[in-house]
Amino acid sequence: MKIEFCGQSDVGKKREKNEDSFLIDESLGLFMVADGMGGHLGGEYASRLAVRTVGEILRQLTEDPEATISSDFTADITRDRSDAGEQLKYALRIASQKIFEEANQNPNLRGMGTTAVVLLIRDGKGFIANVGDSRAYLIRDNEVRQLTSDHSLVAEQLRAGFITEEELKHHKFKNIITRSVGFQTDVEIDLLIRDLEEGDRILLCSDGLTNLVDDPEILKIVSKNGPKAACQKLVDLANKKGGDDNITVVIAAMD
Repeated sequence: MKIEFCGQSDVGKKREKNEDSFLIDESLGLFMVADGMGGHLGGEYASRLAVRTVGEILRQLTEDPEATISSDFTADITRDRSDAGEQLKYALRIASQKIFEEANQNPNLRGMGTTAVVLLIRDGKGFIANVGDSRAYLIRDNEVRQLTSDHSLVAEQLRAGFITEEELKHHKFKNIITRSVGFQTDVEIDLLIRDLEEGDRILLCSDGLTNLVDDPEILKIVSKNGPKAACQKLVDLANKKGGDDNITVVIAAMD
């Protein structure tokens, strides 16, 4: 199965700098979006450190199965070093540890962290990990489905039935997330695995897209365009609707 892909990040219309980062590594089948937060410099630094660390760790584990691993997370990875899901979680936990340590050493970075949504494609399967409110979507058979669950205050209230979908869109606390990579030395990571089919499209994105562009619009754009054109159209639409935040999208198409 051939994979066509593209990624794009835009500062948006309201922010002075872009604190989002993304990663595409074709040789690893690795795709990632991170949305940083914290301090004057912290958000940008955290998201960049996260994507760099995840890429480095996964490459190391792929190229050298006997590579030395951190004793802090030994139990996660030694059960089966070839398990893609365990590799993904391990890489994110190392990233969280690194970001936390950097923040403690530099007062200007104190309190920084980042969301992360990662897709690792191995043997026809998609391993998807997420922390925070950046999302992964599957577009298949002219339907769009959000694969990940947001780790945010309003998402938890929605799941508990305290607020409605409409209230969530305009809630004053919609940007408060309950998990992030780097805010603590370790992090809880959601992992899911999906069999991939020819024609599938997987979209990874920061909330700068999903706060402004709804699911039917995502479906229409991604299903009717190749990855490069779809990325541009999604960014353009988010900006047309106000561009309130940084906007980052990565699309992987199975053809």
